[in-house]
Amino acid sequence: MPAEISIPRHLLPQDGRFGSGPTKVRPEALEALHATGSSYLGTSHRRPRVKEVVGRVRSGLGSLYELPAGYEVVLGVGGASAFWDAAVFGLIETRSEHLVFGEFSAKFARSVSKAPHLADPVIVESAPGTHPAVSCDESVDAYAFTHNETSTGVTMPVLRPEAAGIVLVDGTSAAGAIEVNPREFDTYYFSLQKAFGSEGGLWVALVSPAAIERIEAIHASDRYVPPFLDLKQALDNSRLDQTVNTPALTTLFLMANQVEWMNEQGGLSWASERARRNAASVYSWAESVGYATPFVDAPEERSPVTITVDFVGVDASELTAVLRANGILDVEPYRKLGRNQVRIGTWPAIPLEDIERLISSIEYVVAATSA
Repeated sequence: MPAEISIPRHLLPQDGRFGSGPTKVRPEALEALHATGSSYLGTSHRRPRVKEVVGRVRSGLGSLYELPAGYEVVLGVGGASAFWDAAVFGLIETRSEHLVFGEFSAKFARSVSKAPHLADPVIVESAPGTHPAVSCDESVDAYAFTHNETSTGVTMPVLRPEAAGIVLVDGTSAAGAIEVNPREFDTYYFSLQKAFGSEGGLWVALVSPAAIERIEAIHASDRYVPPFLDLKQALDNSRLDQTVNTPALTTLFLMANQVEWMNEQGGLSWASERARRNAASVYSWAESVGYATPFVDAPEERSPVTITVDFVGVDASELTAVLRANGILDVEPYRKLGRNQVRIGTWPAIPLEDIERLISSIEYVVAATSA
């Protein structure tokens, strides 16, 4: 497939960013950041100007998720990968259960399995393209779910099991784009470079009173917790609208702007519907052409934010190379999945018109190379 193919301008999206993370950053958010001049970037994260932005993030998320009384918003440095290690030390008492159905759900399970102070985790696994069901186990005190598996494009409902134990949910590629009932989880944690159109390097966790109690109980025990991963410190500092370590100020600002934009548009229900509409357009197209098909068979398990589409008779790697040469970026599949497919982010910040133009561009390239 020749990379010299030029897609007509009228078919190209206005914005060619369709990655699964980092994702499109709204130009309006960047303009708002630029307008702060020298009053924000390059200033101390302990001073009122930055603490105000942290407060905007915390209050904005409380509104977006309609958090029940007693739930709190906690922030920390390091992204969701750092939060996995923090949970190993600060949220799991003895043993956890992990639903594993892709690369990222497996990474958390691996972190837990190597922790010398914890019992071997219960791992319930299913093949890529599906998700497993929870197995209630009396020996488990924490259940680890993944709301949306970024690597495969599978989403699962967040439902509290009928068993004792707190519920820890990785919401990284679902947060801000898929609705969830806070009463069904105790910790819903995520990075900010997905639906929230920000940058990496920070984690946010929505925590219930039960999770707070667990954090405080472990902190009061004789367990060693590395200071960088101490969730009690993160909780205490968040209550002061600050982080323990110096955060990336750009990331915080873009996050605050995006959360407020979502709330102004209609909240999480609005953002979720916008993502679903974008996703439906891609899935309908994939089911209507002979050379593509959705990777996830069960419609109810198909992600509304990370769409994986297999190709037959079309080299997806060559297709994505042509798209990239024409300014359509980051629709390559997850590298370790090893399939002939594309993976398309359909985030709330992306208008439906750009999704439709992406589809038209794919059709143009396929037709130009099969004529």
